[in-house]
Amino acid sequence: QVQLVESGGGSVQGGGSLRLSCVASGTIFSINAMGWYRQAPGKQRRELVARITSGGSTNYADSVKGRFTISRDNAKNTVYLQMNSLKPEDTAVYYCNADVKDLYYIAYDYWGQGTQVTVSS
Repeated sequence: QVQLVESGGGSVQGGGSLRLSCVASGTIFSINAMGWYRQAPGKQRRELVARITSGGSTNYADSVKGRFTISRDNAKNTVYLQMNSLKPEDTAVYYCNADVKDLYYIAYDYWGQGTQVTVSS
C-alpha cells in the first residue's frame, strides 16, 4: 500500500505564491509519473495542472504555463508544485497523483487526500 500526503496549501491574495509538496510512502519499487490535479468549486472533474516523469519531462495545463513549476526529488519520493502569480481562478482543491510500481512491478495509480488553495482578489 502507498500513501500520498500533501502539504503547503492555504489562502493567499492574488499575485502571491504557494508551494505544494507531496510525499509518497509505503511499498514502492519505483515511481513513474507524478502530478498535480485540481478540482475547482462547482466543477465535477479534476483537471491536470502539471505532470513530471521519472526522467524529468514535464507538461502543464495552458492556464498555468509560465506561472507554475513542477519538480521532484526521486530520492525522497516527493513532488513539488511552485505556484507564482496566483489568480482567483486557481482556487481549488489540489490533488497529488502518482503512478507507482510495487515489488512485483505492477503499476497502480494513487491519489492524495487533497489540499485546499484559496486565492482572493
